[in-house]
Amino acid sequence: MMKLVSIIVPCFNAEKWIKEAIESCLQQSYPLIEIIVIDDGSTDRSLEIIKSYQGKVIWETGPNRGGNYARNRGFSLSKGEYIQYLDADDYFAPDKIEKQVKCLEETKADIVYGDVTYQHHLPDGKIVLEPAHFLGISGEHTDVLESLLAYGCLPPVAYLFRRETILKSRGWDETLKAAQDRDFLISLLLNNAKIVYQFGFDSVYRRYGNITVSTANKRLLVKSFCTVLEKAEKKLISSRKYELNYQTALASSYYFLFQKYGKNISFVESLLLLNKFLYKSAKIPIKSRKNKDRLIFCLV
Repeated sequence: MMKLVSIIVPCFNAEKWIKEAIESCLQQSYPLIEIIVIDDGSTDRSLEIIKSYQGKVIWETGPNRGGNYARNRGFSLSKGEYIQYLDADDYFAPDKIEKQVKCLEETKADIVYGDVTYQHHLPDGKIVLEPAHFLGISGEHTDVLESLLAYGCLPPVAYLFRRETILKSRGWDETLKAAQDRDFLISLLLNNAKIVYQFGFDSVYRRYGNITVSTANKRLLVKSFCTVLEKAEKKLISSRKYELNYQTALASSYYFLFQKYGKNISFVESLLLLNKFLYKSAKIPIKSRKNKDRLIFCLV
């Protein structure tokens, strides 16, 4: 029997993109879907565009409370056995849902993810599409939790979830201003969700301007990443899963933050990141070539 898929779209001031996002849902080859759009207090024409799809989408609006609130609210309204999160400025290929539902049903996994295509909007108005390759994140991994801890995650559009695995979690952390998707995925995997990779560039992620915390506020981004890593470490310790590879992944993540954002934050903040890396590295007994190589890579 075919199962319902709920596509949850948080929207804030996305009048340029929301139509294409909704149309990509309506054009899915998988026929049994519901589209839930949560307008998060938009001040542009987003809500007007959403309302034009009356009868085709379930929508709700309210004051601006953040993307995580919108995702949680959308989930509470949803009925699907599978859940797809779609940011309002992204979209996906017509067979994305169908392919990933089939993958979950065949593998009995809880989460499936695929590859991502960048859609660059250049200053001269040109649009360029290219496969996105995220260091340490894209493609298949033996241990996805390890890669999430060390490097981060793909954008939400790349994943499809079983409803029951989200019900076992606390949902999206509404206190976080950035790195929410990384935190959400780590929490699911720490609750023993099974995740699999499916090849195919079926999700499109837009790149344009300084419109997210990750592009506009580096200090807040770094602070949020550190919060996510600290939460993950506590959960690993309490659940007795604090294995050597995860310790190494956390240590190297602090160094990557230092290396990538050190020039965008204060000297003291930068030094704290480096100290976290050195402190955690010093406590790791290097018993395997893999862990040794990762830490040496950080230091050269």
